[in-house]
Amino acid sequence: MAAAALARAETRADPRLIVPLDFPTAEAARAAVARLGQAVSFYKVGLELFATDGMAVARELKAAGRQVFLDWKLHDIPTTVQKATAAIAGAGCDFLTVHGEPQVMAAAVRGRAGAPLKILAVTVLTSLDDADLKEMGYAESARALVERRIRQAIAAGCDGVIASPHEAALARRLGGPEFLVVTPGVRPDWSAKNDQARAATPAEALQAGASHIVCGRPITAADDPHAAALRVVSEMARIR
Repeated sequence: MAAAALARAETRADPRLIVPLDFPTAEAARAAVARLGQAVSFYKVGLELFATDGMAVARELKAAGRQVFLDWKLHDIPTTVQKATAAIAGAGCDFLTVHGEPQVMAAAVRGRAGAPLKILAVTVLTSLDDADLKEMGYAESARALVERRIRQAIAAGCDGVIASPHEAALARRLGGPEFLVVTPGVRPDWSAKNDQARAATPAEALQAGASHIVCGRPITAADDPHAAALRVVSEMARIR
């Protein structure tokens, strides 16, 4: 990763803003980070990049002083989840997602041990609505299932949850002031919703109780990603 690009004297990164590096190659991810410069300090490495050089990029970002969210949604038998989390914890990353099932969450917490890695439980994917859940065989509404999984995450010792902006207030109320509430599906008024069924603006998500927001395509697909990131940061600055 070009040190000069990462060290450019720019301003106003907000650590509550997480930008996903949803790219197929490390080269594309590095180019995006270079374009964003100091406008963004926290990045999400998801499954697309994981399939190629995700951990290499994560380590580079950490070495450059960035925060890293590994959105890998671990979901397997407890022993496998525990061992995988232990291996991931050694990389020094900041957030890791696991699916919000009691055995999975408890195993990840055990695997994390004393490392500073924060374990976040995925409640209900933001691309799903009540009709989708019914088709999948769930009797509960999205909100009811989110509440169940938030309570289970707290009981398992997770540090927070992934919840849509529309369930952020519920997560904040149940988890308390220090609970991490990370909200994907954030779309500024000036951007398209894409495949997010339960989206909200950055200000709406923060007002509802989000500790962090994930905003991807409105920034990374913009003609000027740096300017788009600062536009989001400016909106966020009004909410403290």
